[in-house]
This record gives sequence, C-alpha cells and structure tokens, in this order.
Amino acid sequence: MLRWGWRVAYHGYAANGTDRYPPFTLADRPDFPARLEVDPPERLSRGLVLVKWWLPALPHYLVLLVLIGAGGPVVGWSDTIGPIAFAGGLVSVLVLIAAVALLFTGRYPRGLFDTVVGCDRWVLRVVAYAALMTDAYPPFRLDQGGDEPTAPRPTSAGADDLSPEPPTRRHRWHRCRHPRADQ
Repeated sequence: MLRWGWRVAYHGYAANGTDRYPPFTLADRPDFPARLEVDPPERLSRGLVLVKWWLPALPHYLVLLVLIGAGGPVVGWSDTIGPIAFAGGLVSVLVLIAAVALLFTGRYPRGLFDTVVGCDRWVLRVVAYAALMTDAYPPFRLDQGGDEPTAPRPTSAGADDLSPEPPTRRHRWHRCRHPRADQ
C-alpha cells in the first residue's frame, strides 16, 4: 500500500511530479516515474517493536512536522471564524511554487524538484521505520538529486582492508525523474 500511496502522492501535491495517472496496482511498475522499494529485513527486532514506532522516531516526527505540516494543506472558510489557516508544511509551499513555475514557464525548476524529492524521501524513510518494515534507523539527511544513495560497504580487496567504497547513488527508496525538469 505504501508503494501505491507514493505513486499517488508523486502524481498529486507531494511532488506534482508527473501528469501520468498512477496505476491501480500494488506491484512495482518500472515504467512509472516514481518507484518505492523497501528491502525486507531477514529478521526484525522483537524488543523494539513496542517502542521504535514512537520513541526513537520522535525527533524525525518533529522534522516531518516542518516538512509536511500538520496533515497537509487546509484552506477554506468557516462561518464562525472566517478563513481557515494554511496547515501545510515546507513541501506544500515548494510544490505550490513549482506549480506556478510550471504554469508560466512549462518547466519544473531542477533545484526545486530535487529539494521536494529529498523531503519526500525523508518522509518515506521514517514511514517505513515507524511502520515496522525495517530496523534501519532513518538518517537525518536531505538526499537530493537522482537516486537514493546507498550506505558504504567494505571492499573485497583483503580481509584486513575495511576501508569503505565511496557511496554510490542507487535506486533504493524511490526513483524520481521528471521529464519536464530542467537539466
């Protein structure tokens, strides 16, 4: 369900990343511009299952409150209090700016797209962790650009050589490339 939800969000106002309507399937669709993969762990920690979705994730929740706001944009009118305030976060504001740029220039500014996708990656990492899909604690970083970077691995040059390879950019959580983005 998380994979399908990401495709819908990427099409909608979590990224406004494509005009293509998201397919009605839970399966991976390599032809769709937004993809999500969560590597299933061999074993999950039983001891952390009762606390890891809230206690260790609490610092991330505070960051996500700034990134995505208190449930997304809420704009409307109430008969008793008048205009209802905007409850969205940074991502909503950036996607709105991108929509205006698309309207007037026909281009999605590359830096803006990379920032929005980086914020969305952070959200998806925390969701996978809080949903008990992985024991890997999400890093506090905004990964912008093409593909999700992978963690450094030891080289196979020798048993004593434990120097890590430089991190490579590999499709892990999702791949987001937009045909309209500036190069």
